[in-house]
Amino acid sequence: MSNDDQSAISAGDAKRLFAGWKAAPGIVLAVSGGPDSMALMWLAARWRRALVRGPRLIAVTVDHGLRPAAAREARDVKQLARTLDMPHRTLRWSGVKPKSGLPAAAREARYRLLVQAARTCGATHIFTAHTRDDQAETLLMRMLRGSGIAGLAAMARETEREGVRLARPLLDVPKSRLVATLGKARIAFADDPSNGDIAFTRPRLRALMPVLAEEGGDSRSLARLASRLARANAAIEVLVDGAERYLALRDRHDAARFGLDAAAFAGLPEEVRLRLLKRSIDRAGHEGSAELGKLEALLAALDQAMAEGKGRARLKQTLAGAVISLAGERICIGSAPPRRGRKPG
Repeated sequence: MSNDDQSAISAGDAKRLFAGWKAAPGIVLAVSGGPDSMALMWLAARWRRALVRGPRLIAVTVDHGLRPAAAREARDVKQLARTLDMPHRTLRWSGVKPKSGLPAAAREARYRLLVQAARTCGATHIFTAHTRDDQAETLLMRMLRGSGIAGLAAMARETEREGVRLARPLLDVPKSRLVATLGKARIAFADDPSNGDIAFTRPRLRALMPVLAEEGGDSRSLARLASRLARANAAIEVLVDGAERYLALRDRHDAARFGLDAAAFAGLPEEVRLRLLKRSIDRAGHEGSAELGKLEALLAALDQAMAEGKGRARLKQTLAGAVISLAGERICIGSAPPRRGRKPG
């Protein structure tokens, strides 16, 4: 693709962007009405028209019910979809909205509705319009929160959610090129005021990007860093796979428990040990994914107990719905009993 971040995306560029998904039977396009997603719909439609055979495209707009303008924006998306000869659906997030953590709750609701739409229409993939700018912002957010290597790898080009593939074909494309594409095609788009609301973290970081760019930290550099961290993360996962097989982490005698030799475990690199713990706790637990900080504290406690116990060490802790016990030379991880609910007051 062109190095000019201000140029419109050509038909040839679009062909290369979407080439990996031409065999998919159906694709849901997540289109909010903003510039990124409107460009996604426009480019995907042009790409599909150039194929003799290709996936069925369905545009889906999620109205979160948070802004009065959202209904009009959904109608604008529907109008453009009609001109592109593309089916369109508007889905609404109903129910009470949380007073705190609203962006995360809205994002979760959006993906849930998009997955439901994909299943309903037989689509195997969902396209979102995340850009290189989004990738850079995500990296900064996770860095400030103290994420590990896996978190700093930021967004992957393709992931899975409840049996549906989530794809981000524009992840290496700067937002400026998408705006230029819409300008050339004379396609209007909406401007969500929440994108500039500094009450939220992402808009605050977005406002800092010009300053960071002056120091060399532009979206291209930050996205490149995320890509390199993703490469390192993939390599570590291969090492963890090998370590898991070597330690025979899964206990053959009891499918609900995992066990490993404490001495062999202690000899592994710290990052590998953390990931082995996380894998087994996430499998055995029932309270969601184990947090990195708590995993680090657990590993420190295990190391201290093994160092002081000299073969007779004992430790028992719970984390994320799993119980982790050290008895002598073996670490066992199984499902913890459900917590008792609070009695009515």
